[in-house]
Amino acid sequence: MTDPSHTAVADATRYFDTWLAFRQQYDRVPGLQAAVLHHDKLLLSTAHGCADVESATTLTPRHLFRIASHSKTFTATAVLQLVERGALRLDDQAGQWLPFLSGRPLATVTVRDLLGHGGGVVRDSRDADFWQLVHAFPDEDRLRAILLDGAEVLPANERFKYSNIGYSMLGMIIAAASGRSYHEYVREHIVDELDLANTGPEYDMARAGDYATGYTALTYADRRIPIDHVDTAAMAAAAGFFSTAEDLVHYASAHFLGDARLVSDASKRLMQRAEWKIEGADAEYGLGFGRAMLGERLVFGHGGGYPGHITRTSFDPVGQIAVSVLTNAIDGPAHMLAEGLFRLVNLAQRAEPQSGTPVDPARFTGRFANLWRVFDVVDLAGRLYLLDPTQKDPTAEPVILDVVDERTLRLSGGGGYGPVGETMHYEYGAAGVVSVSAFAMTAYPVRRITEAVRRRDRVSPGTPLVDRSGD
Repeated sequence: MTDPSHTAVADATRYFDTWLAFRQQYDRVPGLQAAVLHHDKLLLSTAHGCADVESATTLTPRHLFRIASHSKTFTATAVLQLVERGALRLDDQAGQWLPFLSGRPLATVTVRDLLGHGGGVVRDSRDADFWQLVHAFPDEDRLRAILLDGAEVLPANERFKYSNIGYSMLGMIIAAASGRSYHEYVREHIVDELDLANTGPEYDMARAGDYATGYTALTYADRRIPIDHVDTAAMAAAAGFFSTAEDLVHYASAHFLGDARLVSDASKRLMQRAEWKIEGADAEYGLGFGRAMLGERLVFGHGGGYPGHITRTSFDPVGQIAVSVLTNAIDGPAHMLAEGLFRLVNLAQRAEPQSGTPVDPARFTGRFANLWRVFDVVDLAGRLYLLDPTQKDPTAEPVILDVVDERTLRLSGGGGYGPVGETMHYEYGAAGVVSVSAFAMTAYPVRRITEAVRRRDRVSPGTPLVDRSGD
């Protein structure tokens, strides 16, 4: 797919923010934070919901999130930096840098194997209840014991096998090859290099009040409770980092082609090419980054699952777009939301503005609702669409809307059960849209429906849902 115009990305981002606001409430997520960057321009840095529900603290773009497996991308970047400096080789065996593995099967696993999750290493050890805070994450002594206790589960290079323990090994290898601790190396050569003021390799107790509170899921209970933050100790290279969405899109931009701040384009191509097809997923994995096709766009990135925080950052290194979505619930839909940004950009890029109409399409846009449904009228690159914000992919069934006159739109597409070819008629007041006649029913700006429902005990025959006496 060709590089999208700035207008297409900007329009998609503008709607994306309103969709995020809707999804935060629709999915009952305590809070979500997001950012979008195109080339070197930050288009969005936003937050919706609460950083802490119990204290009713509003979430802001400055609150910190635990980004968990995003850490693997920082670790992979550090490895490629050391490779470029001649301090390490991708074909080096782990035993060369970790002598305590001598004589063990893991000694022959290579750095490349570990980066691509092809080493056959146990995922989280035989007792991973540290992910439930039952006990502490492994320190270095415990990590060594795990590696010496049958951590080789499959033969190397048999298949893709995701491993937090394997990436923890890489943290130890980075320390050995650089002569510095993992934390010191990544902070100096990645975090400080990019001036990421709200990013670090491990939980920072000095900033405890800056973190968004994480929460349990609604999949096994009817309410959420807070989850305390803990240090990931020797597993920081796999799961320790914290950041903000804004910092993460700036970090992702350093992996755009042509950006030499962290690693060369040659190293980026190594990291971004497919090492493995991931069984059970329509995706692949490179050296530290996942990769997937969204429409015709090849997108890279990583998610993170930490107790109470689910996060996702994705980027297109050719089109130079990056998005990050961070949620503070263990069932937060961060991946789905991040994908939504690229799907919206793809739709906006395909848009062909309606010709021959002098009417400003902005007068029709907004979120509307009737008793049955919520729908959005969206302007993407000069073309009006009707989208369903309740769908996981709001662009899955976009309906093109043609402007008929200053008060009327025609649905020029859609499914066979929909009102194809019928019109939507707008009523306006001093403050903008008052109502929309659509789908043969009257719809209203969604805030009016929300206010009406809050005031009503029931819907009764002969009584409009919305009081129109003041229209």
